[in-house]
Amino acid sequence: MMSLSATNGRMNRWSRRLALLLAVLTFPLIWVGGLVTTTDAGMAVPDWPNTYGYNMFLYPWKSWLLGPWDLFIEHGHRLLGALVGMVTIALMVVVLKMDARSWMRKLVIVALVAVIAQGILGGVRVRLNDVTLAMIHGCTGPAFLVLTTIIAVMFSTFWQNPVSPESSAAEADNKNEQNKDSEFIEDDKQQFNASLRLARFTTILVYCQLILGASIRHIPVTTSPQTYSMLVIFHIGMALAVTGHIVMLCLAIRCTKNLPQSIRSGAKQMGLLIVVQLLMGIGTWVLKFGWPAGLGNNKYLADHLVVTQGWFQSHVVTGHVAIGSVILVMAALLTTRLLRWQFVTRQLEAMEVIETSELMN
Repeated sequence: MMSLSATNGRMNRWSRRLALLLAVLTFPLIWVGGLVTTTDAGMAVPDWPNTYGYNMFLYPWKSWLLGPWDLFIEHGHRLLGALVGMVTIALMVVVLKMDARSWMRKLVIVALVAVIAQGILGGVRVRLNDVTLAMIHGCTGPAFLVLTTIIAVMFSTFWQNPVSPESSAAEADNKNEQNKDSEFIEDDKQQFNASLRLARFTTILVYCQLILGASIRHIPVTTSPQTYSMLVIFHIGMALAVTGHIVMLCLAIRCTKNLPQSIRSGAKQMGLLIVVQLLMGIGTWVLKFGWPAGLGNNKYLADHLVVTQGWFQSHVVTGHVAIGSVILVMAALLTTRLLRWQFVTRQLEAMEVIETSELMN
């Protein structure tokens, strides 16, 4: 007969796998959703929750796979969203059954409510053909991706032991070398707090930038050119602000001692990704609006300008949107890991104080 500990271990593995699967599936859902907006395919299927009168899951696969491109991605987006919902339900069932952490139980329930609300929001957007609802739907999608990724991290090895043996040994060596100098320890804590503040603010700033980008993508046709130009200029200014904060965050984490390698690597990856995002943003601008005045007269540049909204242009624009969501996830992930590392480190310090006092007594 299988022991209870073995059963718990198997269920924990399933929780970890389902949480990881949920996060992995949510990203292509964000990508396909962005592609639906880019290609203006949101109304390719005018009814909901059915697809042209069929049950969504019983729609003829030949009509879907061999039909028009906009029908293919819109119906595919719905099926992928349904799959994400099913995985969320499975994760909730496993967590509610086996996970003793009350906050984790609440978190997976929040995830289920969020995915249901996201699906209903997308359906109502179709039923009403409302651009504002489409914009809100595009803003809440990345937030759900952040939620699923954080849940996956909470089942990871890092969450169980954020203070690795290597970092603990390095911290002990530093303390011995500095003879536990109070000024040194205080400076290190201040540097960590600065990194944590930057991580939090960068996450908020990136999300505000995503909202601004969604506003531009779903702007009503009645909007004046002056308003549109102002939003685009503000979007570019925010991009520079986000880049500056990510650079400062990377430098702050580099200067913070004793942090785990996963946190340092995450900061480096986000720094590289913001460079890719800036290039994708420039590519999006060129493909949609052309080269700035003066550069468009260059024959070489003019020959490489995609005027029509073809496959390449659609994926460059969608890639710009999707990478923005990934940067948001990385910023939120960095904040979560810093908070977890801080929490566990404080617990270890408190245990050391208790042990020292017991030895002295």
